[in-house]
Amino acid sequence: MPIARREASDARVIAHVDMDCFYVQVEQRRQPNLRGLPTAVVQYNAWKGGGLIAVGYEARRFGVKRSMRGDEAKKACPEIHLVQVPVARGKADLNVYRDAGSEVVAILSQRGRCERASIDEVYLDLTDAAETMLSESPPEMLEEINEEVLKSHVLGIDKNGEEEGETAKQWIGNSDASHRDRLLVCGAIIVGELRMQVLKETEFTCSAGIAHNKMLAKLASGMNKPAQQTVVPFSAVNKLLASLPIKKMKQLGGKLGSSLQADLGVNTVGDLLQFSEEKLQEKYGINTGTWLWNVARGIDGDEVEGRLLPKSHGCGKTFPGPQALKTITSVERWLNDLCEELSERIQSDLDKNNRVAHTLTLHARVYKANDSESLKKFPSKSCPLRYGTMKIQEDALKLFNSGLREFLGLYKAESKVTMNNKWGVTALSVIASKILATPGTCSILKYFRGVDPSCSTEGHANNENILDTLPTSHSGTESCLGGDMTDLPKESSCEETNSNCSKLNLNRDGKRTNKRNSEVAGPILRYFSTPSPSCSSSQHARHGIIQDIEPSSTPARDGCSGYNLAESQNGTLQGETRLSNSSPSLVQHGQEKQQWSFNVEDIDPSVIGELPPEIQDEVRGWLKPLKHAKTAKRSSNNIAQYFLPTRDT
Repeated sequence: MPIARREASDARVIAHVDMDCFYVQVEQRRQPNLRGLPTAVVQYNAWKGGGLIAVGYEARRFGVKRSMRGDEAKKACPEIHLVQVPVARGKADLNVYRDAGSEVVAILSQRGRCERASIDEVYLDLTDAAETMLSESPPEMLEEINEEVLKSHVLGIDKNGEEEGETAKQWIGNSDASHRDRLLVCGAIIVGELRMQVLKETEFTCSAGIAHNKMLAKLASGMNKPAQQTVVPFSAVNKLLASLPIKKMKQLGGKLGSSLQADLGVNTVGDLLQFSEEKLQEKYGINTGTWLWNVARGIDGDEVEGRLLPKSHGCGKTFPGPQALKTITSVERWLNDLCEELSERIQSDLDKNNRVAHTLTLHARVYKANDSESLKKFPSKSCPLRYGTMKIQEDALKLFNSGLREFLGLYKAESKVTMNNKWGVTALSVIASKILATPGTCSILKYFRGVDPSCSTEGHANNENILDTLPTSHSGTESCLGGDMTDLPKESSCEETNSNCSKLNLNRDGKRTNKRNSEVAGPILRYFSTPSPSCSSSQHARHGIIQDIEPSSTPARDGCSGYNLAESQNGTLQGETRLSNSSPSLVQHGQEKQQWSFNVEDIDPSVIGELPPEIQDEVRGWLKPLKHAKTAKRSSNNIAQYFLPTRDT
């Protein structure tokens, strides 16, 4: 459901840039001989010439539409050139279009905060750039303005018989306009320059909408295409929305829009103005009601997120009509192909961007024989994502089987269906989401003077492997890579003298490998050691007090080199730290002993927010109250007494 957000009090300048028939443009750049000719990009299946997914403007003049099949398009335009989408693993391979979209994003992000909304559309927050331009070189003072800017369509401006360029020029040069509108003028100039830069460097044309929020900018970008831009001054908002069909508004094209039409008789966005906020809240809930009330007035508080990379990675395939999958074996075969592609993409994201996906979700569209309503009832299923092709394939199949059992179980009371009942899958998709930057590999220690420079966050950015348990949670008991340290081999050890750590790694096929690596893979508490083979910070800091750390030459023996700690009778942790000639030391030269301690109750949690972001989660993990296990009262004897030889009497 849509979320109601309060609009910022300060004026904003937001642009929505939408590429023109992007897939067609990419193919025309790959095959320059197609430029200027009627062209369409067709889906890979051969039924009736395949499905059209993008139609060039030259072909649209002949009546060719995206909903057509290839054969139908040829009848409407015999000269049309149908270019097939690249194919991999029996399905469309969109990587060439994703890469081309990244070229555009790299250019647009130079002037403001940039949010990549899809392969071919981007939101820009140009507020800061517009404020700077307005203070340094106001539009009315510019000697020359880009021709593309003068072609801008400015909504709500009376042309009085003048040409479009003259109207825009007068609007741009109006020094008496409000500060809000003057910022919008600066935004239009910046967008015009960016569009020309995109054309020059990539050969792609794009259209844009410039307004005070994302909703209006999105509406405006599609009003005048191709290769044009539309500006929405604040004074033109009411007129724009008054006649806008309700289904044209984002998030109102589905059930909610249909409900507004059927229940309230709302056909245009302007029709919503007759209903109070309380009435809309009563009908659709507090949040949705407020959102609808805001939409009717052109209010949108959504921020441009500043995201150049996708929020998720997904791979899907449809199986229409007779192609429906009707056996678990056929579903598994296609799931394996989809998961293989997904694994490659998230591994590439990790290698290039140091980001890790945490959630695997499976969606499917399934029907049951003689039950047309079942299409909407197959449940989506999710689980933690494990890296490695084989693991993703295994988990995806489990999710499908779980969903299928639940799907068929919905009808058990009525028709006593079983897993042997006839069903068919018409669509499958697997999605990796909750993609977050990986934590640094050295944690807080990199902020101390003298730390080995090889132990840095960049050191792991290009690592080809990832821990088997990654990702899990983000607590203080984790390694810096996100894996639970309790999963590491009990006999592993880290010798600080050569900075080599034996880590459990996962190769691209999902197999475990032991890899010696010069990068240290553990949080700050890897330098602490107890007689227990576990290297959990929760064990070391469960009392909240650490003290009496003394130099020692005794090496650690349990895989967490650096400190040997022992729990004292008074409830504190005390121990020794050995010094290494080649390792960083927190003890000043000449000091034989350094004492330090902390108490959880004495630490103000608000201070944690002032720490660097990459170590905040780790510190919170230390301070998190831990539940004490209930233990039986200890006796003076131990278990060994039960295994002693029988005493002679």
